[in-house]
Amino acid sequence: MNALSTRRARAAIVALAAGSLALTGCSAGSGNDKDKSQTDADAASQADSVPLGTAADSAGPAKEVKGAKSGGTIRVYQRDSYNHLDPAQMYVSDMKSLSQLIFRGLTSFQQDDSGKQKVVGDLATDAGQMSDGGKTWKYTLKDGIKFEDGTPITSKDIRHTIERTYAKFITDGPTYIQQWLSGGGTTYRKALPDGPYKGDHLPKTVLDTPDEKTIVFHFKQPQSQLPYALTMPGYSVVPDGAKDTKDNYDVKPVTSGPYKIASFKAGKSMQLVRNTNWDPKTDSMRHQYPDGYNITFNHQASDSTKRLMADQGEAKNAISLTNAVEPTTTKQVLDNPSASKRLVQGYQPYVWQMNFNMDRLKDKKIRDAITYALPSSQIVRVNGGSYGGEVAGGLLAPTVAGYEKGYDPYGKLSHPNGEPEKAAKLLKEAGKKGMKLVYAYSNTEARQKEAVLIEDALNKAGFNVQKKEVDAASWYQQMGKVDNGFDIYMTGWGQDWPDASTVIPPSYDGTTIQDGSSNYSHVNDKHVNEEIARISKIADAKKATEEWQKLHHYIVEKVNPAAPVFYTKTLQLYGSNIGGARYNNDVSYIDPNTLFLKK
Repeated sequence: MNALSTRRARAAIVALAAGSLALTGCSAGSGNDKDKSQTDADAASQADSVPLGTAADSAGPAKEVKGAKSGGTIRVYQRDSYNHLDPAQMYVSDMKSLSQLIFRGLTSFQQDDSGKQKVVGDLATDAGQMSDGGKTWKYTLKDGIKFEDGTPITSKDIRHTIERTYAKFITDGPTYIQQWLSGGGTTYRKALPDGPYKGDHLPKTVLDTPDEKTIVFHFKQPQSQLPYALTMPGYSVVPDGAKDTKDNYDVKPVTSGPYKIASFKAGKSMQLVRNTNWDPKTDSMRHQYPDGYNITFNHQASDSTKRLMADQGEAKNAISLTNAVEPTTTKQVLDNPSASKRLVQGYQPYVWQMNFNMDRLKDKKIRDAITYALPSSQIVRVNGGSYGGEVAGGLLAPTVAGYEKGYDPYGKLSHPNGEPEKAAKLLKEAGKKGMKLVYAYSNTEARQKEAVLIEDALNKAGFNVQKKEVDAASWYQQMGKVDNGFDIYMTGWGQDWPDASTVIPPSYDGTTIQDGSSNYSHVNDKHVNEEIARISKIADAKKATEEWQKLHHYIVEKVNPAAPVFYTKTLQLYGSNIGGARYNNDVSYIDPNTLFLKK
């Protein structure tokens, strides 16, 4: 997700009650009873699996938000412009937040006031009907569901939505369902190389639509996690027919949620207005309280924090969907009587990590040297200290099943400022003292501050760092290129739902390497690939988690494709006239579905 622009997943909830922030106790090891940042306990609460809801849970309308009123326009300050509007290309959390306002899929995460979640039917009447031991899943569409132009949504549109993800121009979205239906890695594309655009379709034995209301998925292996995958914006419905303009759909998509796009000026602004063809009776998750949203881009965290702290004029009606409090102002915000009542915070599911381009950094000693050199605690400090994150020892976050507290093979927890002497020794042993290291970082305030610390630490270890600044809005698109031209670059990854199968295969499966793949380090290790294929077939969740843990150890210790830096948290501020503000476990930021203007 993002102000990190990192991938999406679950995170701890901190809801607002009676206008004040419900904060937890001291963060682990802080020793400061004024530190109310999120703790390991908050993170661990998210590692449990989310249950599937019933048909009754799936029926709309959504439960009313206490005190909610209709009307007015919410002002939104965003750092980055949206790089994609085609849902099949959406896989970072600023787009995830937007998608909840404008798109719908077969299923969704429904959250109650205490933060507990269920997977429920969204366009479908329930979370899915499983048979044949999990190899077959049947979905029935609700009555009254329509696109923004009033056209009814049918099973043909759902089939089209899945089949178009096979097309070559779809490069940046999730690939779970395609691989489950048609083969792992990149081989799924062979099943429908042109997508549905030349009249070809997946056979009925794979994806069947026997009538306008019914969709049936047929898998070769049991896929118990299909309802979770279908919640992702990448599988939001796209209309079959002429309105799907293929790669131009990224410019003007057809919406299905409570809001539609009235205007979008890339890099400048977006206006959302009510979608009059969205029927609340069909939706158990979303509301349509504001008349619309006025979103502008290029607001760094310092700018949005300053505006929201001042709470004057339009800022009273304002939020940021993904900007956090600017780290250097955290204490000021917490100490401010007004601002401290207007906060949402949560333990996010992301591991901020320094990726090594293994096509270029082939010697593990060099990768290890960089890992030991990184000053993790200093990097955490510029990201907000204990309110921004905790130093990481591994590549599985505390919010995912399989996380092991204290796992620290590179001594990042015991030496959080780095070990430059050990790094220098390894670099000398590799015969690469003074080697040129091309380091890419994004042009945001936090990343620029990180870059100064990282450059200094790596130069002290004996590297010759060459910094390259990259535009934040296209960061993942550029890092996702196989031939990106960089040696090292930071990314964040969080589970798509609380299971290690949504971390290790997407990030480290060598058979998935292609432009747009989330295997940012280009790991292509025979043992890793074989283990991913083997473990993915284990139906017992507990046994699978144990096996993912073992593979995680191998990846971190024997391969080292990315240095763990920190597990992320967020602290967000909003205007005094905003109601319904709470943390959303699905997008890992403020909840877009419950907001309203008090007056």
